[in-house]
Amino acid sequence: MFDTLTGFVVVGMAITLGWVLGRIDLLGPHARHVLSRLTFFVLSPFLLFVVLAQADVRTLFSALLPVSAIAAVVIFVIHAVIARFVWRRNVGETLVGTLSAGQVNSNNIGIPLSLYLLGSAAFPAPVILLQLLVFTPITMAIFEATSNGQRRAFPIIRRTFTNPIVIGSVLGVLVSVSGARLPPMVLDPAQLIADACVPILLISYGISLHGQRVLGASGRRRDILLASALKLIVMPVIAWAVAVFVFHLSAQDVLIVTVLAALPTAQNVFNYAQRFDVGETIARDTVFLTTVGCVPILLLITVLLG
Repeated sequence: MFDTLTGFVVVGMAITLGWVLGRIDLLGPHARHVLSRLTFFVLSPFLLFVVLAQADVRTLFSALLPVSAIAAVVIFVIHAVIARFVWRRNVGETLVGTLSAGQVNSNNIGIPLSLYLLGSAAFPAPVILLQLLVFTPITMAIFEATSNGQRRAFPIIRRTFTNPIVIGSVLGVLVSVSGARLPPMVLDPAQLIADACVPILLISYGISLHGQRVLGASGRRRDILLASALKLIVMPVIAWAVAVFVFHLSAQDVLIVTVLAALPTAQNVFNYAQRFDVGETIARDTVFLTTVGCVPILLLITVLLG
């Protein structure tokens, strides 16, 4: 159990450091904006390229992929319908809430927790692939359309597929599928830049927490609570049911997909919300609640299924 908590301690310390930096205003008033752009346009693409390029192609396209896809899509639909048609949220807030409910932190937290809980850091690779090559292009297209008022298809497609996060992900998958081994002259500099992504992203998130109160009077408490409940409770249950009753996976694979579904909301969702200036409170608070709340959930899953 202490090994499992190590991943959360690492993440928590980086976020706490960011909060302290925000409190003493060490980086100035533009820190959040600068760190957000640095993460979105530079560090994240390098990290995703390195992770996917070194992933085993057999793991990328294993049976874990369709189970994770079904669980995520079901959660997306549930949240989107409630937020858009019941609560009448705008498209941007609906998208941020939907991603908060169904997009998991498969990289920053998923990789270390997969290593500590499941014995291998490779298991999150199919989820990373799904989110970056399927969900991210669709997400970026919607954000671009709503933020720029663009409705013509070609400019949206062009901006989506020239997005650095999408480019890094596609290049990484191409390297993995080709079976090519990158020479150290290429991989080592990319790895150096990629290694900066997670701490800077977490520090940026910690800075954003300063002066904010979780579930404050933002008018979006029910969005946050719905997204958190779907993420922590409903999504793991759906993943477990699909793995057991639809795909008849082995006990080990059922444990893997359930753990992956119970991971907290991806911090990338908060990064997107910052980048496009929409739904930041929803993303920030849901990331916080699910990161804290997933600890007992993951421990319970490993006890019941492990």
